[in-house]
Amino acid sequence: MEHTSADSFQSKARLQVGGRSYTYYSLPRAAEKLGIQLSHLPFSLKILLENLLRHEDGVTVTEEDIRAFASWLETKTSNREIAYRPARVLMQDFTGVPAVVDLAAMRDAMQRLGGDPEAINPLVPVDLVIDHSVQVDSYANNQSFSENVHLEMLRNAERYEFLRWGQKAFDNFRVVPPGTGICHQVNLEYLAQVVWTDNDVAYPDTLVGTDSHTTMINGLSVLGWGVGGIEAEAAMLGQPVSMLIPEVIGFKLLGGLPEGTTATDLVLTVTNMLRKKGVVGKFVEFYGPGLDGLKLADRATIANMAPEYGATCGIFPIDGETIRYLQLTGREEERALLVEAYAKVQDMWRDDQYQDPVYTDTLELDMGTVEPSLAGPRRPQDKVALSAVAKAFTDVLPEMNKEEKTALDARVPVIGTDYDMGHGDVAIAAITSCTNTSNPSVMMAAGLVARKARTLGLKPKPWVKTSLAPGSKVVTEYLEKAGLQVDLDEMGFNLVGYGCTTCIGNSGPLKDEIEQCVRDNALVVASVLSGNRNFEGRVHPLVKANYLASPPLVVAYALAGNMHVDLAASPIGKDKNGQDVYLRDIWPSSEEIQQVVETFVTSDMFRAKYSDVFSGTPEWKQIRVATGKTYAWDTDSTYVQNPPYFVGISAEHGGAFHPVNNARILALLGDSITTDHISPAGNIAKNSPAARYLTDHGVMPADFNSYGARRGNHEVMMRGTFANIRIHNEMLPGVEGGYTKHLTGDGEQLSIYDAAMRYKHEGVPLVVIAGKEYGTGSSRDWAAKGTKLLGVEAVIAESFERIHRSNLVGMGVLPLQFAEGVTRKTLHLKGDEMITLTSASAAITPGMPVQCTITRADGTTEVTELLCRIDTLDEIDYYLNGGILHYVLKSLCKPSRRAA
Repeated sequence: MEHTSADSFQSKARLQVGGRSYTYYSLPRAAEKLGIQLSHLPFSLKILLENLLRHEDGVTVTEEDIRAFASWLETKTSNREIAYRPARVLMQDFTGVPAVVDLAAMRDAMQRLGGDPEAINPLVPVDLVIDHSVQVDSYANNQSFSENVHLEMLRNAERYEFLRWGQKAFDNFRVVPPGTGICHQVNLEYLAQVVWTDNDVAYPDTLVGTDSHTTMINGLSVLGWGVGGIEAEAAMLGQPVSMLIPEVIGFKLLGGLPEGTTATDLVLTVTNMLRKKGVVGKFVEFYGPGLDGLKLADRATIANMAPEYGATCGIFPIDGETIRYLQLTGREEERALLVEAYAKVQDMWRDDQYQDPVYTDTLELDMGTVEPSLAGPRRPQDKVALSAVAKAFTDVLPEMNKEEKTALDARVPVIGTDYDMGHGDVAIAAITSCTNTSNPSVMMAAGLVARKARTLGLKPKPWVKTSLAPGSKVVTEYLEKAGLQVDLDEMGFNLVGYGCTTCIGNSGPLKDEIEQCVRDNALVVASVLSGNRNFEGRVHPLVKANYLASPPLVVAYALAGNMHVDLAASPIGKDKNGQDVYLRDIWPSSEEIQQVVETFVTSDMFRAKYSDVFSGTPEWKQIRVATGKTYAWDTDSTYVQNPPYFVGISAEHGGAFHPVNNARILALLGDSITTDHISPAGNIAKNSPAARYLTDHGVMPADFNSYGARRGNHEVMMRGTFANIRIHNEMLPGVEGGYTKHLTGDGEQLSIYDAAMRYKHEGVPLVVIAGKEYGTGSSRDWAAKGTKLLGVEAVIAESFERIHRSNLVGMGVLPLQFAEGVTRKTLHLKGDEMITLTSASAAITPGMPVQCTITRADGTTEVTELLCRIDTLDEIDYYLNGGILHYVLKSLCKPSRRAA
């Protein structure tokens, strides 16, 4: 053991594993010096503590930062700001393309400021997995996969050329080509190492990702969470992630899942419980005897949905199951040995002697009480027991059937077909998303349901669009080896692609005659998907009710065809002899599922499928690759444009709070406004400002692609901000979609984009006002970027979701929170008021009060105090300099006073 300094907590030690020796930073020695019992510290905080020990330099990480962990054990909370440095960054293409656009723009700006453009380069490993671009155009046939991949390559040629340039221009930057898998599943099955090594120094594998479901890797005991692209870019460039030492909620799991239930039912139950508990901004850590029987794939399913239950992460400790999974997925044996040895010497190993840590708060679940469930029709936390789904849908239908064109129990003919449709019909049934397709148990269960249904002669209803989009090629391999893919094919669940598809809104079009029937009759139709999100307008613009379910239940609902069918008690169809078939007749037993998994899921599959993960198809390899350390922007491109963020930037650092005077309210919004509402990822409506821009630039409607695919072009994305077709601006009662009033004129109703541009021309600042949970959902930084580009100076809400609040600060938009008990409703805001924001001090401090003066249309005024949600000192620097990327760029040219 080497002790490095009398004034430092760093104690290096050596660890012998096999024939190699590793250096590590000893947690037991640090705990001894801190005077704490290491076993009391939560597993997740041990990882953070090690991160600080390794980077202790007296400047960015101080002795006081490390002592704060001892204080945490006393109070179980902390207001200490720390600098966390993840080992790597994970990206997907929807967020990755704009991130690389930003890096390219920063290189241009650096060159203009007289610096070296190559100073803008990732300092930590970055992996970008292309998984968000494939759409379900073709389905339910054996050519679906090849046809969808072909269309994906045609639509995204410009984006992929740009990524190939980035792959060549930047060091430490790898791209996993399209048609390979979903980033989180590739991370789980291949990229993650649990214990990372660099020059024979061993330390916990950690990461941030530009997708909120980066937390899936917490199931493999790797600490990671989603951040906005702008924060990830800063991390790539060496900027630590500024954060407060979090509260940690312990979630104790007891018992085991009962017969007939799945990990999906478990995670929907956990999500419901934790949303009620309130864990936004907190770590959640799972512990207890229930972990003994919980497979790692089940843990990953639970960890994946941390954003849905609101937590920063949902992590599991390292134990024998972690090692078994590393071996199953074909990791090197030495890696598995290192993980076990490292975890044991660092008191990170869970076994029979493992002492439950100290938590801020706890809750527990007896998994034996979990029952088959769905979640919907609008939010992931709205769990409904399978036995109650039909009644729950019937109860909510009148409220969803706002247009009342068709009676609640009516059926209407679909023109050109021999069938009719009605409210509650399942228009989309999709086995999709890494949440579930990473789990062999639920995937095999879906295959077995399809086999039993096929044997009995059941078929999906003709109005159901069926699809299967696994998160990795390994899934196809074991389904085919088990002979279950052919059964799924017969049920219409043919392979459509390896990507996120329906879960992120890339569900593709319904048949023309079905779309016409739904639109003409204002039918409330449903989707059932094995995804993690079901927000309004996300899955498909015409599908109003969306339910999350396990893969086998997705197959069952495709057969039943309607949400009014009580799958727990009523027949889902008739067999070849006309006899009723119930769900229990086609549902496999746990023993059947386990036997198929153990027989057909092998480590050889993982090794074979990941042996050439970075190679890509011939089409990928043939893409033209530009050269040069700066990017040659094509002004005619409608996919990739040089963003305006750094126009006129100087190397000088900013310094004071600027009041906002007589701002107009651009939008007055309710609770649970998601980042999908703010910046939709899917369909570009043909009458939208973004559509007008594309049409003006010669793009035909058939080639609009999606907002997500256009994120490299700020002109499209700022026009798409607040353009969700299901958003409700309370300034316009009864109007649905991205509209507002232009209040410096005659109150004309305009699209939010058009109104914002008029206000910008008039020099009028803007604010957005909202309710609780503002910015829930995806990590998408365009929800903040678009807000900034529309001219919004501040967002005032009752509460913010973690990632979006951080993204707003990262773009130089001020997040402000109403005082407890104060809301837009208690203030009687109508949207025609003017807002002035001032502070008693020019200096910004975390959580300082901001005075809000409301001037009403009749000239009367009211003053209310708001809480500034700039939470850390680093965030103050970011905000005062116009955003985190501006701050990093200036610091590379000229370090700030505080950094110096």
